[in-house]
Amino acid sequence: MTAAAHDVRLTEGDRKAILGAMRELPPHPEAPESLGRLQEGGLSLCALTNSTQAVAEAQLEHAGLARHFERILSADAVRRLKPHAEVYRMAARECGIEPGALRLVAAHAWDVAGALRAGCAAAFLARPGMVLDPLFEPPGHRRRRSCGRRRTYSCRGGARLDLIDRCGRNPFR
Repeated sequence: MTAAAHDVRLTEGDRKAILGAMRELPPHPEAPESLGRLQEGGLSLCALTNSTQAVAEAQLEHAGLARHFERILSADAVRRLKPHAEVYRMAARECGIEPGALRLVAAHAWDVAGALRAGCAAAFLARPGMVLDPLFEPPGHRRRRSCGRRRTYSCRGGARLDLIDRCGRNPFR
């Protein structure tokens, strides 16, 4: 799409090179430690992506992150792309839970909005340059309790995880 927007024609070799590079992207520096801490906290982690299953598995293996996830799920399984609600519902089914028990953590406002519209919980990872869309309901406001308080979880590399911590409970559950 980017090439087409700039009126650039890609050869088959260009396409293969781009797809090959997608499989070898490095993780964000804080990702391995952050995922490990979530696991140590007793959370079940699954990856959900718009990439094909093969690309998703290759990306996470190359990045050394696959070991943190119980499941690697692709939107391709339902022939839809995020933020379509069916993608998030499929993830919940595959994880053996109801959509309301699933919490998506993402750095894209459209992904957070899609999960919330599908009945899931969500948290926004505020990476530099990424902001929540003011036209969508912010994550955490779906189940507000009177004792809710806002917390910011900081990660190395300038990332920030904003969410609502309800009554002192684990915000990821």
